[in-house]
Amino acid sequence: MAEPLEWSDLQVFLAVVGRGSIGAAAQALHVNHSTVLRRIASLERTLAVRLFDRLPRGYALTERGHELAASLAGVPEQLDAAQRRVTGADLALAGTIRVTAPDTLGHELLLPLFARFQAQHPQVRLELVTGSTFLNLTQREADVAVRGSNKPPENLVGRRAGVIRTALYASRAYVRTLKARSSEADYRWVGHDASLAHLQSARWIAKHVAPERVVLRVDSLVAMAQAVAAGVGVGWLLCPLADARAGLKQLQPPRAELDTQLWVLTHPDLRRVARIKAFTDFLHEHLSVDPRLAH
Repeated sequence: MAEPLEWSDLQVFLAVVGRGSIGAAAQALHVNHSTVLRRIASLERTLAVRLFDRLPRGYALTERGHELAASLAGVPEQLDAAQRRVTGADLALAGTIRVTAPDTLGHELLLPLFARFQAQHPQVRLELVTGSTFLNLTQREADVAVRGSNKPPENLVGRRAGVIRTALYASRAYVRTLKARSSEADYRWVGHDASLAHLQSARWIAKHVAPERVVLRVDSLVAMAQAVAAGVGVGWLLCPLADARAGLKQLQPPRAELDTQLWVLTHPDLRRVARIKAFTDFLHEHLSVDPRLAH
């Protein structure tokens, strides 16, 4: 063949064979008469054979036309069945959902919700990838992302579920070591390493705290909460993380400039897949009323 076959040409051919005439095929396909003639001519040109004899009473299949029709017998039904299977899989609440979220959210906020969702939908399997790296949903590294971001990626779709607040905390044991009139300049600080330098709380420390007062730097907000709870020093902690740890005291209330919006995101191509929609709706519904977040 000089050119690859066009499925649209084959569809027209099968419509003419099945309906018995050019006019009936055009009506069934919702196209005009000339479009059917053009498609048939294109198919004959591609195959380099004549498929129909043009007779006064209409178009009649040639021997080659009969052979092609026999070869394609059942193909439309198979394609329809495949479409139903694929569409049905998307409409069923079953299958795997791969979720990416930072460990700060995964452990404290999400895992209990995962358990509740799977109790309702036992045919859905969940995979959780934690870390600070934003997996690429476009390349299907994950199906759903739960992220703290004041500027979520424009190529994703989703809804804001709340705001994560940040406040200054210390362990009660560390507070007891402070003098009565201690100020920020007197504190030992737990700070961020270079990998977290983009955070507003890290920028605040860089601007307001002398470098020698930062006695420990960490690459994880979970590690920061653990260090502050251990009495290493004070630190700007995410309120959901800090409030879950006994023995921590809030030294200063949350600052608005340190707020981070919490988003439930997915790729536009996945938002109508039933299990993805059910899961993202479920997360948004429960996170949007979670008292550990601001709303």
